[in-house]
Amino acid sequence: MKVQDVMTHTVEYLSSTATLAEAARKMKELDAGFLPLSDQGNNRLEGVVTDRDIVIRCVAEGKDPNSTTVAEAETDKVLYCFADDDVESVAENMSDQQIHRLVVLNNRDEKQLVGVVSLGDLLRHDQIEIAARAARGIVDSPRLGASH
Repeated sequence: MKVQDVMTHTVEYLSSTATLAEAARKMKELDAGFLPLSDQGNNRLEGVVTDRDIVIRCVAEGKDPNSTTVAEAETDKVLYCFADDDVESVAENMSDQQIHRLVVLNNRDEKQLVGVVSLGDLLRHDQIEIAARAARGIVDSPRLGASH
């Protein structure tokens, strides 16, 4: 099965000039903890911002969420996959990278943002064993520490 068969196709994204408060409101509206950043003109991925980025990199450091842009908090290393990748290899990548979701790009030439794939997407499409293996790899990570 390919990523394009299970991914969430509707992608909401922000401009990197949006404030953290705008990002948080959008995350609340979408019930999401992650937003891709794009120039919005041609859906080319610029970065991502997570709820954790907002809290750890900005709020915890006393920065004003109404004036701090998402560009100041975004995740430096954007992990992604392509729509035609196999779900099993993508799930293994999620496990290896200790992440629950990946941005999906259309192809290796254009690299346009076309969706997001998460462990939840795999579960919703009956890829239960693949999702479970990936989740176990994330949960069993020594990086998470004893409290997780």
